[in-house]
Amino acid sequence: MHSLKNIFLNKNCGCHPRRDFLKQLVGISTLSGGLSLNAFAQGKSKDSSLVIDTHHHFFPPLYQKAWKDWATQRKISLVGDQGVWSVEKSLNVMDEAGVKKSILSLASTPGLWFDLPTPEIISLVRECNDFGASMERNNPDRFGLFAALPMVDIESSLKEISYALDTLKADGIGLQTNYGDKWPGDPVFDEVFAELNRRKAIVYFHPLVASCCSRLNVGTINPVLEVPHDTSRAVVSLLLNGTLAKYRDIKWLFSHGGGTIPMLAGRINFFHGNQTKAKEYAPQGIEAEFKRLYYDTANATHPSSMAALMKLVPSTQILYGSDYPYVPLNTQLKALDSLGLSSKVLSNIKYRNAQVLLVK
Repeated sequence: MHSLKNIFLNKNCGCHPRRDFLKQLVGISTLSGGLSLNAFAQGKSKDSSLVIDTHHHFFPPLYQKAWKDWATQRKISLVGDQGVWSVEKSLNVMDEAGVKKSILSLASTPGLWFDLPTPEIISLVRECNDFGASMERNNPDRFGLFAALPMVDIESSLKEISYALDTLKADGIGLQTNYGDKWPGDPVFDEVFAELNRRKAIVYFHPLVASCCSRLNVGTINPVLEVPHDTSRAVVSLLLNGTLAKYRDIKWLFSHGGGTIPMLAGRINFFHGNQTKAKEYAPQGIEAEFKRLYYDTANATHPSSMAALMKLVPSTQILYGSDYPYVPLNTQLKALDSLGLSSKVLSNIKYRNAQVLLVK
């Protein structure tokens, strides 16, 4: 998969370093919604209603059964449209909300952890990726795919990267924030990220409750506290283990506004920014590492959440995410529209940033 490199805004001059190059791509295939790359690169799109959802879950039949069985055993109630999910249902709610295109990824807790033997997990991953690719193939203007990896077996994960990006032409790779007792910065995953870096891939992370913390109880359910905290654990793991610094060509995308990273950025910097080895994992400083990551808006569009996120990163690093079917698809759109953001910032979040990021 080939993606444009160095697409970030130059923070000092306010210009786009790739704009001139993008303008020269005359004749490139039209992107979703009938908008050419040339048009959106020049900021001249007139379609203010275009929305690309980068956080849209799907439930292939075998996966849906495994999830329902897992939830039933634990007396966990299905949320939103999850129990009635279908391709047709996804398209209908997208139409109702005005979402032109959704990038598919697997669900939250337990992700792919169903107490299955490793061969069955590998097989389930392949089936899910094939199903997602078929959705995109049948509806090319409506769906894209962040393909899953098994991660319980490195060799199988490398094979799945090749299959997903070369054969299925997935938009990127979707990973969990943890795999059992390991977070993504663990050296065991280094070979996977080396390959993803070689391919300049988009790597999207969705959180799930860590096995260590699922029984913590202060009177609320795990998604309220543990889910966003695990996104932060994943980011810090990638940061302090040097993965972010080592693999500069990966485009990193994190769910839910980065979890608690916007609020904890200063605290993380205080404890780790002045360490003697800080230049090894944060060559330009810890906040600079946070600023070059991408973040979606799923369940993070409350005014205080967005204020913290937009204080940490420019609007060019924020993409719209719905968290469907756990959250009604238009909830985040209504919240974004109520924040009083400029039309340019809104268009960045709703579709422009995704269009730039997803160019193959």
